[in-house]
Amino acid sequence: MAPRARKETLSSRIVADLRAAIVRGDMAPGEKINLDRLREMQGVSISPLREAMSRLIADGLVAFEDQRGYSVTPVSAENLAEITQLRVALESRALRDAIAKGDLDWESRVMGALYRLRTTPRTPQDPAIWEAAHAAFHMELLRGCTLPLLLQFCTQLRGLQDRYRALYLADLPAGRDVQAEHDAIASAACSRSADLAVSRLVAHIEATGALLRTRLLA
Repeated sequence: MAPRARKETLSSRIVADLRAAIVRGDMAPGEKINLDRLREMQGVSISPLREAMSRLIADGLVAFEDQRGYSVTPVSAENLAEITQLRVALESRALRDAIAKGDLDWESRVMGALYRLRTTPRTPQDPAIWEAAHAAFHMELLRGCTLPLLLQFCTQLRGLQDRYRALYLADLPAGRDVQAEHDAIASAACSRSADLAVSRLVAHIEATGALLRTRLLA
């Protein structure tokens, strides 16, 4: 493997490790990041670590300030509200495009991801498996969209809200059937009922945002 490829692979591995630690809350919101300590823990030089930090800053998970260095991006009700509002706006646009231009293969991928999500248990002891299936469903739902930058923004925003869910929503209160919400979104999308699919997606995102806000401020 070429040196550049090895460096990119190493940096990607570090990014994945740190992203998972931040989303899980192992690295707390606002926590200062000690690069020397991370370098020893990861067993790497400072160069790929700094590259990883740059990528996490772009993802909105790490902040950098002169004189203070790197820290985990804080959480707040205002930040959560902005993420929720942007998800509603951008995913609505992406879903309409996916419904208009997605083909039969897109429909099959959506329904396949829905089935995997439906059959994946959600347990507090091992939430990562369900979270992966959940992210895959939402990703496939929008993947028929033909606007790559829009999809990139949607993926980033969903990742930011996933962090809030991991921190504050390990369980769901009685009375909300999230799987039924996913079923309804997928059914409307694959039936090419754009207005109905978008309204159901918006309700789904906003319900999660409202619940997260309640947990965050509790």
